Amino acid sequence: MKRLTRDQLAARVARDIPEGSYVNLGIGLPTLVANHLPRDREIFLHSENGLLGMGPAPAPGQEDPDLINAGKQPVTLLPGGSFFHHGDSFAMMRGGHLDICVLGAFEVSQAGDLANWHTGGADAIPAVGGAMDLAVGAKQVFVMMEHLTKQGESKVVERCRYPLTAERCVNRIYTDLAVIDVMAEGLRIRELMEGVSLADLQRVTRAALLPPAAD
Repeated sequence: MKRLTRDQLAARVARDIPEGSYVNLGIGLPTLVANHLPRDREIFLHSENGLLGMGPAPAPGQEDPDLINAGKQPVTLLPGGSFFHHGDSFAMMRGGHLDICVLGAFEVSQAGDLANWHTGGADAIPAVGGAMDLAVGAKQVFVMMEHLTKQGESKVVERCRYPLTAERCVNRIYTDLAVIDVMAEGLRIRELMEGVSLADLQRVTRAALLPPAAD
């Protein structure tokens, strides 16, 4: 099966973010979305360390060490962008003021449960951080991840094996093989990437998949 590259996946997610949205991009893979947002849309990027109005990554050599996102990566600030206290930033997250958050994940269950902070490994990150606040505070939660682990195991599962970040919070899953909506009736395929069939996707997915809805 042909898989999307990470930049192609980021561009696919960016296409679904509407005009005027307030959006948080999680640490890791989701940060790439900032580089692919349509130039004709005004979208406000938020970072939990206290930024609103982030732009794409700076050009090499143009980095400002005082201007970073929550993942400590250098970012740019668009005209009208602002800085504010960390506590105010979390109040935005917890208060329902973000339209969308895009998070990475180790696993997403067919019920929309999210596991994205701990694998049980000795070198795993020590705490859940702001992901829990984002998962329950944002109006929509998009998960962006590769469909399979490096060992070839599905990250879309019937039930998460890892500790949960939040229950029943995920609205849509974007992987390098498909776009999947989390519905009350289960996981419904919204889009299959080029060269991927429903049978192909089901074969590598550890959860039942529903075919795309009829137009």
